[in-house]
Amino acid sequence: MSAPHPTPDSMTMRERMHAGLPYRGDGTPSESAYRTSSEAARMTDNYQRHDVEGRTEEAQELLRELLGSMGDDVRIRAPFRVDYGYNIHIGDRLFANFGLTILDVCEVRIGDDVQIGPNVQLLGATHPLNPLDRKRMWEGGLPITIEDNVWLGGGAIIMPGVRVGHDSVIGAGAVVTKDVPALSVAVGSPARVIRTINPEERSGQFALDNFPPAYREQVTREAQGQNPDQEKTA
Repeated sequence: MSAPHPTPDSMTMRERMHAGLPYRGDGTPSESAYRTSSEAARMTDNYQRHDVEGRTEEAQELLRELLGSMGDDVRIRAPFRVDYGYNIHIGDRLFANFGLTILDVCEVRIGDDVQIGPNVQLLGATHPLNPLDRKRMWEGGLPITIEDNVWLGGGAIIMPGVRVGHDSVIGAGAVVTKDVPALSVAVGSPARVIRTINPEERSGQFALDNFPPAYREQVTREAQGQNPDQEKTA
C-alpha cells in the first residue's frame, strides 16, 4: 500500500517548493533549501573546474550528477549557476554560452538542439507582491519549459511559468513573461512576437546560395523528400 500524498497543510517547505506553493527557504537543516543550494554550488564549481581544465569526460559526469537528467552532447560553458540542479532536465545537443543562470526551484525542462547565448537567465523563482509576505521571506516558483530547437539570444530572461515553443527564437535582451508559440521570433521587454518563422525560408546572410555546395545539395535533396544519409549507406 503506497503512502498517501501529502496535503498542502502537511507538506514540508521543500515539498511546497516542488509543488509550486508558497514556501520559506529558511527551514530546519533537514529541509533547508539553502543547504541543498550550497551543495549544488560546490558541485557546479567542481564541474566548471574540470571543464576549463579540459577534463571533458570527468566534467560531463559531474554535470550529469548535478542535473536531474541530461542527454548526450551537452555543452555548458563556465560560469554556470543553478539553485539546486536536480530540477533541471536537458535533452540532447544543448549548447549554452558563458553566464547561464537557472533558478530551478521548480522544474526547468530544456529540449533537444537548444542554443543559449551568453548571460541568459531562466528564472523559475518568484516572490509575493504583498509586502508583508515578502518581508517574512515567503517565496515561490513556477516551471519553465524550453522546447526543441529554440535559440535564446544573449541576455534573454525567461520568467517563471513560461513555455517557449519549438523552433522559436528569443531576441537578445528580451524579457519573456508569457508563453511564446512555436516557430516565432519574440523580442523586447516585455517580449512580444514580431514574426512567424517559415521553415522553408532562408535570406540575407543565411540565404541558401551563401552555404557551401555540399550543404546546398543536402538541403535540396531533403526538400525533394530524399534522405542523403540513407543514400550514402545504401
